[in-house]
Amino acid sequence: MKLTYCGHSCFLLEGSKRVLIDPYLLDSIKDINPDIVAVTHGHEDHMGAVKAIGAKTVAMNEIAKYLALDGIEVEPMNIGGTILVDGVTFIMTPALHSSWIQEAGIGIYGGVAAGYVIEMDGVSVYHAGDTGLFSDMKLVGELYHPDVALIPVGGRFTMGPREAMIAAQFIGSPLVIPMHYNTFPAIEQDLAAFTQAIERTTDMRVMVLLTGESTDISPSG
Repeated sequence: MKLTYCGHSCFLLEGSKRVLIDPYLLDSIKDINPDIVAVTHGHEDHMGAVKAIGAKTVAMNEIAKYLALDGIEVEPMNIGGTILVDGVTFIMTPALHSSWIQEAGIGIYGGVAAGYVIEMDGVSVYHAGDTGLFSDMKLVGELYHPDVALIPVGGRFTMGPREAMIAAQFIGSPLVIPMHYNTFPAIEQDLAAFTQAIERTTDMRVMVLLTGESTDISPSG
């Protein structure tokens, strides 16, 4: 599987299908024609370009109902659920965060925030969504054994590097890729200490991707 970082919390997974997660920065995804879009929650910096893309979308039940009103083909689900969409498995995991569909006038309730374990072509990717640290991340590792963990590190609106180091250890993926940082001044982070702390004390590897950079993910088992 090829994984491309599109900025902020947006990633493109390319294998038998093209799966785009949390499309936000339109310039970085304007030439992408995904087969499936997955949305973690209703905030603008995660749901931003969903309608413009118009592809089949996996989302929390409340967000799915909202998108369906505009004719988007949706696959609704909820925390703990598993669905198979065009050969790709989506497992919706908890996230400690809020969810408000901000583009809907003054906004409407978007259900709860979530993360995903996405399984395609024998590779498992855990996108934690916007979240604080919580101990049940251990269950994500024990149940799904993700090959890569995409973890927010920006602080203020999500956990920061200190908490993300613990999250990485809870999950246990051999590869950790940080996200949701340096997009705005409020979430600027220097990840040198984060990377050194994980790689010096564990067998995990941290990969800091710049917007547009890609890496190939293979099954770790």
